[in-house]
Amino acid sequence: MHNVVISGTGLYTPANSISNEELVLAFNAYVQQFNADHAAAIEAGEVQALTESSAAFIEKASGIKSRFVMDKAGILDPQRMTPRIPERSNDEQSILCQMGVGAALDALARAGKTAADVDMVIVACSNLQRAYPAISIEIQAALGIKGFGYDMNVACSSATFGLQAATNCVQLGQARAVLVISPEICTGHLNFRDRDSHFIFGDAATAILVERADLATSPHQFDIVGTKLITQFSNNIRNNFGFLNRAAEEGIGAPDKLFVQEGRKVFRDVCPMVAELIAAHLAENQLNVGDVKRFWLHQANLNMNLLITRKLLGRDADASEAPVILDTYANTSSAGSVIALHKNQDDLPKGALGVLSSFGAGYSIGSVILRKR
Repeated sequence: MHNVVISGTGLYTPANSISNEELVLAFNAYVQQFNADHAAAIEAGEVQALTESSAAFIEKASGIKSRFVMDKAGILDPQRMTPRIPERSNDEQSILCQMGVGAALDALARAGKTAADVDMVIVACSNLQRAYPAISIEIQAALGIKGFGYDMNVACSSATFGLQAATNCVQLGQARAVLVISPEICTGHLNFRDRDSHFIFGDAATAILVERADLATSPHQFDIVGTKLITQFSNNIRNNFGFLNRAAEEGIGAPDKLFVQEGRKVFRDVCPMVAELIAAHLAENQLNVGDVKRFWLHQANLNMNLLITRKLLGRDADASEAPVILDTYANTSSAGSVIALHKNQDDLPKGALGVLSSFGAGYSIGSVILRKR
């Protein structure tokens, strides 16, 4: 059995950003047009009038102030309100591959490694643009990595679940090093005409290099102390888009073919589950919650993270203990907690403990305990 470390993290950030104010301007233009077009039906009580949104409402509800996106114009067009990402030919690199390669090269550079040092690629994300061939194998080919790869989807927890799979492979000697890549174009499955959720998601890609400790040379290493996963079925976060939609024409274009959630139920259910899993995981490794210097939590909602850390610590966490990146990135699904790790790790001293945790649809929750080397 080999000891395993994270030796590098990488990030791909899209060039475009949308502020709450810009998003609200487009949303409210749509609302005004809808209400004008359906004025008679609204007056007759046959159609529910839509309610405008505000930047203040969005920030209070989520902590989000802006988000990076792969396409800005299509989202902000009140007549379209979805990103415009043209299809590419089969001979061109796919957009998820492009994003994943960018993040992977960043992680490799930080780890001081090249593609020749890697034996395996896992693409772990919520939203895959096609069923096959696997995006992981496309990225493997683009980087020139020998070995193997596969895709996996555990929604917002995909990165931590991918980390456990990568850790196991390295421990058992099946790979010297594994890239866990999470390219997320979350805006592609978001209903930008839904007031309760149109502000939630952004786009980004992350990469983590997991490798044998005895082969690692990076100055940015973390021992992987342990991983712990749990799933519990729930319909409170769901997306029914899939290849069988064409076999049921009556459902094509229905709201459930995009992201839908019961936000209050998710908050009520998931927060205690996350706190309990992290606390139990630390206890299993003879570690105290008070020993943890940093919590890199899934970046879905600021209020959720505040409650989770309060349950764990018995007090409010300060900004350095539970760093926030969702104010500028929004919810990037599986990439969020890794972005928090990527941007908030270099100040930790040797021996410092941290917990990387993700949680989302499924329900699925992952906990990864890290120690700075």
